[in-house]
Amino acid sequence: MRGKKVWLPVTALVVAAVVLLGIWYLNRPQGQEGEKTIVVEVVHADETAREFTYHTSEEFLGPVLLSEGLAEGEQSTYGLFITTVDGETAEGNQWWCITRDGQMVETGADTTPIADGDHFELTMSTY
Repeated sequence: MRGKKVWLPVTALVVAAVVLLGIWYLNRPQGQEGEKTIVVEVVHADETAREFTYHTSEEFLGPVLLSEGLAEGEQSTYGLFITTVDGETAEGNQWWCITRDGQMVETGADTTPIADGDHFELTMSTY
């Protein structure tokens, strides 16, 4: 009788974990396959802006920024932490904010999916 009391919560926990993993897998960010053109606008601390157009087959933003030499950063537990964009390095309480068409993305650079025609902004921000 005591064994049944232990297995029931363990089984429920395993089932819940599998269901949550399945939900995440079905809803994870996915990039568009094939060739695409994206625009990345860089807004510097002095509020000057430059636009860069890239033709790529990458599915996520981070690899495009690195391979094109537009951004540099450090790999962390959470993916790419962007430190430098277009030659400007974030210092102190500065950071590079990623937005798509003016809306902050909810993913890191490595997991931000891209699609043909996307317009991203990398803006030097202060917190």
